[in-house]
Amino acid sequence: MNRSIHYLLILVVGLTACSKFSQVNDEPASMEEAMRSNVLVLTDEQVKKLSLEFGKIEKHTLGATVKVNGVLDVPPQNLVTISAPLGGFIRQTELLQGMKIKKGQLLALMEHPDYIQLQQDYLEAKDQLELLELEYKRQQELAAENVNATKTLEQAKSNYNRTKVKTEGLKARLAMVNITPSALESGTIKQTISITSPISGYVSQVNVNLGMYVSPTDVMFKIVDTDHLHAEVQVFEKDITKLKIGHRMRFTLVNESVERIADVYLIGKEISLERTVRVHCHLKEEDSSLIPGMYFSGVIEVGDTPVLAVKSEAIVNFEGKDYLFVLKPKNTFELVEIKAGVTDAGFTEVMLPEGFDVSASIVIQGTYTLISQLKNTEE
Repeated sequence: MNRSIHYLLILVVGLTACSKFSQVNDEPASMEEAMRSNVLVLTDEQVKKLSLEFGKIEKHTLGATVKVNGVLDVPPQNLVTISAPLGGFIRQTELLQGMKIKKGQLLALMEHPDYIQLQQDYLEAKDQLELLELEYKRQQELAAENVNATKTLEQAKSNYNRTKVKTEGLKARLAMVNITPSALESGTIKQTISITSPISGYVSQVNVNLGMYVSPTDVMFKIVDTDHLHAEVQVFEKDITKLKIGHRMRFTLVNESVERIADVYLIGKEISLERTVRVHCHLKEEDSSLIPGMYFSGVIEVGDTPVLAVKSEAIVNFEGKDYLFVLKPKNTFELVEIKAGVTDAGFTEVMLPEGFDVSASIVIQGTYTLISQLKNTEE
């Protein structure tokens, strides 16, 4: 019996020791599993300090591109030069460069004695026209009764037609200076004329001040509508045959890291002295903050087979293998092994593992900082 009790005690002690050994090794086993999963969890503060940038995996045509430089511009109908239809003095204007205005908004008030004389001439011509019209009708009635001579009727008709033409001309001149003849006929003569905007947009130039005399040839203001900016690029003669309508252009403005997209819309038919051809591209997304005249550089994709690609700096190489950091919920970053392919114009083709979510957000800036953080955590 003593020997049985002794064996029982040995068995209990052994089971207790195994249980403690298992508890001690639980944590190292889970740590090893975390290291194998290549997962890094950061706090909100850490993410903010690392200044990470995120992006997506997109389709790009690599290895078949044409490098271009260009400038943002607006179509002719979106750029308006404002001049005075008649010379005069600036009486009122409140415009400043960069000010947003609407179609029909008052730009300036002008005054000059000629404006008064124009209105006076119109009223006098209109009164005379009414009298000549009555005279012409009277002569027609007399001619029908063979009372007057044909020459008298023709003279009355000539006087009427000549005055009618003069009145219509004065009426058209009044319309040019935004004076309504019907309002003028009520007897009110305006001392000033108003200059209004024919389009909505932004004031790009102000060349007048109060009291200044401007002639019809002077440029008073320039208005630009930036709602339909386009990209004008110069393509060298040797590359122009590669381009087709609809080809995509990726470009970046000076001092800007954000890449923008445009499509080739028109290809010029004239070669400049520099042996380049002008190509007109339409922006995929309009941006009212852009300003005509901004320079940019980019590439036009002239290939036919797009591939999945990322910005080259998103790929991190570690121990001879290529990886991407994929953003997961709750500031979790997973290091996923991929295979890198062709690199062109800052983008690299990627071959993804089976089951990879192409729509997932990836880290495109700060990847080497993350892998350093991940390996330090593992150690």
